[in-house]
Amino acid sequence: MLNDISLLIGNTFMYSAPLIFGALGGVISERSGVVNLGIEGMMTVGAFVGAAVGFFSGNAWVGFLVAGLAGGLFALLHAVAAVTFKADQTISGIALNLIGPGLALFLCRLCFSGATMSQPVPHKLPKILGGAQSNIVAQNFNFDITVILAFLVMMAMWFILYRTKWGLRIRSVGEHPAAADTLGINVNRTRYTCVLVSGILAGFGGAAMTLAVIQQFTPTAISGQGFIALAAVIFGKWTPQGAYAACLLFGFAQALSVFPSLAHSAIPSEVLAMLPYILTIVVLILFVGRSVAPKEDGIPYEKGVR
Repeated sequence: MLNDISLLIGNTFMYSAPLIFGALGGVISERSGVVNLGIEGMMTVGAFVGAAVGFFSGNAWVGFLVAGLAGGLFALLHAVAAVTFKADQTISGIALNLIGPGLALFLCRLCFSGATMSQPVPHKLPKILGGAQSNIVAQNFNFDITVILAFLVMMAMWFILYRTKWGLRIRSVGEHPAAADTLGINVNRTRYTCVLVSGILAGFGGAAMTLAVIQQFTPTAISGQGFIALAAVIFGKWTPQGAYAACLLFGFAQALSVFPSLAHSAIPSEVLAMLPYILTIVVLILFVGRSVAPKEDGIPYEKGVR
């Protein structure tokens, strides 16, 4: 019984780490007033780049860092469209979600002799306790390092948003950009920065999946995690700590879907696999009307218009 509980907790944190990075990316972007529906595409690009660089370099940490850069560069497209050209942010994000998987698959075929999946990375990102424990319960609590990194990023984002002048500027740009502009805050530069940071975090989320969970890129490595992360942003009321807690809930649902005791039960495996997505829909139905987004979220800012 204790082993089952420890396994469930360990898997919950393992599956929640990629979601947390993606959700925190959504929080920082939307706090500045830019809706980023392209998290899924950015995570997919980061998942491929992380696995490919990790394989060819032989170093998972290099792959992880480069994946963040790739996600940031991909997010630059969204920033240019949404901030500079005042394009519809929803359409821009959806476009990135269509481009990301196609681009990742194209590059995968190019780098791996036509294969649709990468070769496994030689070494995954390390575990916190190293994996040398003889106790099976201790092994189940032997979290991926990405779990700790995700928690640290959440704490850093909370501190920046609510305890620093930079965080105040970000929130003011998302709530009332015209007032922020009159105080000398560069609205466009702030939004550009937040969208790029959003992409970097989403890239980290994709790499957390391919470098810590499954060890290689596949076309289904990122299959809805970006959208679940966006649901976590809404459920968490656009706060880092709220999004973090929501991701743990969704990670728990995903851990349940592969839980050995349930896998051998009378519940069809297809139903178990649907658990995270069913929970996402339920959360959106129950909370989308109760959570209040930043006032200017999704509205392009035009100087002098309002």
